[in-house]
Amino acid sequence: MATKVERRRPRWVVVGVVLALVLTMVLAGYLYMRPLLRTGTGYAAHSLCAVTEIAGRTDASEDLPPNPLVPFLTQFKNGSYAYVNVLGVLAGQTAYYTEGLGCTLSPRRPVFPTSEALPPTTLLTDEPALDASLDDAIGRAFGDGLSDDEAGALGTRAIVVVKDGVIVGERYADGFTANTPQLGWSMTKSVTNLLTGRAVMQGAVALDDANLRPEWTDERAGITVDQLLRMTSGLEWDEEYDLGTPITEMLFNSDDMAAYVAGQPAAHEPGTFQQYSSGSTNLVCSVLNDRLGAGPTMPREQLFAPLGLASAVLEPDAAGTPVCGSYLWATPRDWARIGQFVLDDGVVDDVRLLPEGWVKESTTVVPLTGADTGEYATEEAGYASSWWTNLRGDGTLAHPDLPEDLFWAQGHDGQRMYVAPSLDLVVVRMGFTPESRDLGLAELIEAAAAS
Repeated sequence: MATKVERRRPRWVVVGVVLALVLTMVLAGYLYMRPLLRTGTGYAAHSLCAVTEIAGRTDASEDLPPNPLVPFLTQFKNGSYAYVNVLGVLAGQTAYYTEGLGCTLSPRRPVFPTSEALPPTTLLTDEPALDASLDDAIGRAFGDGLSDDEAGALGTRAIVVVKDGVIVGERYADGFTANTPQLGWSMTKSVTNLLTGRAVMQGAVALDDANLRPEWTDERAGITVDQLLRMTSGLEWDEEYDLGTPITEMLFNSDDMAAYVAGQPAAHEPGTFQQYSSGSTNLVCSVLNDRLGAGPTMPREQLFAPLGLASAVLEPDAAGTPVCGSYLWATPRDWARIGQFVLDDGVVDDVRLLPEGWVKESTTVVPLTGADTGEYATEEAGYASSWWTNLRGDGTLAHPDLPEDLFWAQGHDGQRMYVAPSLDLVVVRMGFTPESRDLGLAELIEAAAAS
């Protein structure tokens, strides 16, 4: 006759099997979700490190997007590195800070050279000559007159207006000053155009250079530097900043971002289709690194030092390649100095740093047979060689009330740097604006032109 223990044993076996199945399903679910979670923890770790170490701020959480994952993040900051995971244990990522080069996501501390401070620039006057006629327009760009919630959602953090080489209007949000570096996100792409111009000036690269990657043995071998700059490489891409998309996988889950992008298949014939891609810009900088041989200090040596951009930091990935699609930090004044340099046709202190005619060519749209129709399509404005333009490829103006020759750099969360050669004007707006809003910049440009 079976004992009670023997009769109960099958129940425990069943319970054990069920628990094993549940644990297996949980583990499988985590392994499936882990790449998605790592894009979130990578974003947060990089932001925590960079906001703290580069910008010198203590409110890094203010720069996290409105994502459902954010409440479940656990963040640690210890010296020169930041670590973030989910629920204290899952999908952790670490960002390490290097003096002069900013923060890099990596499983281990990267070994990069450190850099000394740069001397100040002479591109702009040091003290603003405030023009009262701009006050109202600047105030509206900051949300003056709106409720606190609405002004907070607008998120303007800095405005700098430069006319005839002089700062004529300037304002900063609470917690920010003229000395606070801010992330330009995709405004970095336009700076990459300038870095390319420097390399062309030195004969290190040509716009029609092809065969840019050894693994490209198919139609991708025909992709040129110019096509990468103009977003017409034809590589398959998705620029949506969602968990698990190519852009977030590249930025927050790839040690070698250029290699990740180079692995994308061809979706269109090169030069026939325009699709906005941060990956294409990162490929450009991998080419510049190969040709110039400077590694992560390349932007500093080629551009920041000659311009005296003391605050500029372009962060590299773990492979040592500058993340030229997204990661340039600089004070709003230094962003304005970049704009002034472009306005001056690449000449500083009577020294030409860009080929003559480079800026004009770079801000001229080449008509295409098609354009991407997603959120990041380049149809609302013209898109030339990593610069947005008021004059579109079909000859119409994106902003009919603004100068035809207006062009600009544009970045995630509402970063803008407008250049209007006919007005001798540069306008920089920086902030944190995750949702699409009227930033009030057209009115600001018109007010500056009339001042």
